[in-house]
Amino acid sequence: SNSSFYWPHTLNYNGTYKHLYLEGNVSYVDFYLHQPSVAAVFIISYLLIFLLCMVGNGLVCFVVLRSKHMWTVTNLFILNLAVSDLLVGIFCMPTTLLDNIIAGWPFGSLVCKMSGTVQGISVSASVFTLVAIAVDRFRCIVYPFKQKLTIPTAVAIVAVIWILAVAIMCPSAVLLQVQEEKRFRVILGPGNDSRPVYWCREDWPHPAMRKIYTTVLFANIYLAPLLLIVVMYARISIALSHTAGAGKRSQEQRHSTWKRKQKVIQMLIVLTLLFTLSWLPLWTLMLLSDYASLSDLQLQLINIYIYPFAHWLAFFNSSVNPIIYGFCNENFRRGFQDVFKLQLCSR
Repeated sequence: SNSSFYWPHTLNYNGTYKHLYLEGNVSYVDFYLHQPSVAAVFIISYLLIFLLCMVGNGLVCFVVLRSKHMWTVTNLFILNLAVSDLLVGIFCMPTTLLDNIIAGWPFGSLVCKMSGTVQGISVSASVFTLVAIAVDRFRCIVYPFKQKLTIPTAVAIVAVIWILAVAIMCPSAVLLQVQEEKRFRVILGPGNDSRPVYWCREDWPHPAMRKIYTTVLFANIYLAPLLLIVVMYARISIALSHTAGAGKRSQEQRHSTWKRKQKVIQMLIVLTLLFTLSWLPLWTLMLLSDYASLSDLQLQLINIYIYPFAHWLAFFNSSVNPIIYGFCNENFRRGFQDVFKLQLCSR
């Protein structure tokens, strides 16, 4: 569709879907977009990342909330990331999977607005949270004598993050709606029963307005924040290298502290890099859809095969974050171990 974050398939008259036959000005298309074997691959792939997202991010939330020693500013921001990832898993993964294997939008207007808007808000909150983490680490390491962020301040920052995320997605929430495609009908069975094809998209008064909104989103919740993060982590790396070259006594006294900080920074850099690479294909497709003149064959390839993979890759980011916490962060690793010990002892 033309939604900025939630892209069900855009119907294109001469090639996006396999046409079974034409009757007047109406094309009749198959209900299923793929052969059973291809659909099975999609279903299994999406099911795996859905389960990983639910279990992993749920565990992150549980570990942070149950242990007071985990109540740090950085961990609060990581908790916020986990919450946004859970929202993506609950509201977006199932509907996206179904939309990618059947023709048209199968749900109503409420689900259309909710799924697209929640995905946009969650992604916005994630990238704003990554920026907040980078700023906090930057202040602590590059300017160690400045006042540290407190938990109440971090809570206030999280609230502002969600307010900004909701605000930037308001146009999409207002304009997302289910529309009937007049030129297509879906074949429902061997008896040639059919129904209209619906799609979920933003209904902009003019296509140029959609292009402007797409560009604004790309600049504000992808390009600019990630450039800012890269600059801050580069400054942090320089500061850490200078510290490592300090006097022998000072180095010995602070070796363990800086080693822990380096591990945290490495984890956050991996998180940021994965976020960047995971969402890049979907952003690229969105910009291509808005700005490039694609042929019918290109539209068919993109809508039926590339969009599902790009969605899966974006959702994979929401599922893999807890694994990164477990491997790269000693505190989370201990927290996960404590949870499993608690479960074993309670049996």
